[in-house]
Amino acid sequence: MSGAWPLVLERGVAALAHEGETRSGDLAVFAPRSEGGLVAVIDGLGHGDLAADAAEAAARVLHERVEFPPQPLLQSVHEELRHTRGAVMTLAWFDLAERAMRWTGVGNVEARFMRAGDNPSARFDSPVVLGGVVGYNLPQVRVSTIPLEPGDAVVLATDGVAADYSASIESGIPAQQLAERILANHGKGTDDALAVVVRYLGPPAHP
Repeated sequence: MSGAWPLVLERGVAALAHEGETRSGDLAVFAPRSEGGLVAVIDGLGHGDLAADAAEAAARVLHERVEFPPQPLLQSVHEELRHTRGAVMTLAWFDLAERAMRWTGVGNVEARFMRAGDNPSARFDSPVVLGGVVGYNLPQVRVSTIPLEPGDAVVLATDGVAADYSASIESGIPAQQLAERILANHGKGTDDALAVVVRYLGPPAHP
């Protein structure tokens, strides 16, 4: 689907390629949909050109088939990546009419859901992420749904970011500033690294 990214979904991206590489295998996708938008963080296996090729191939399918339901969408990506290194990814669908978010993942792209007003000591929700590699062994994914309130945010990071990045999550700061903070504080420096933040600025969830 063509169209602009919804203004009520504030986004921030911070990325760094592996030292010595000109392309990163970590890629963020922001694909507008009829109900809102799809956010995906893709990590092509390894780093360098072959990893970047896999991530870019996955991104193309996500944009082209963004209206597909989750499992058929991932199956389409899986078929496209069969002759690549493959990739892991976590996806979040924002439904602005329902004021809800659905999410799922395959492999080790970490994600946290932050309620407005949460602090670093809060327990953040995470999606059900199953083992596998898109392009090699695709599981039957499990999609969970969370109602959205103004200021809620999703934070996603590839494995080039240390898994303790929750310590740097803070409610109420701009999405771009938060993404940059997470990468600066928790980037490992040994792999491609990507941090993505999407914050919902719209009306409250339906009662």
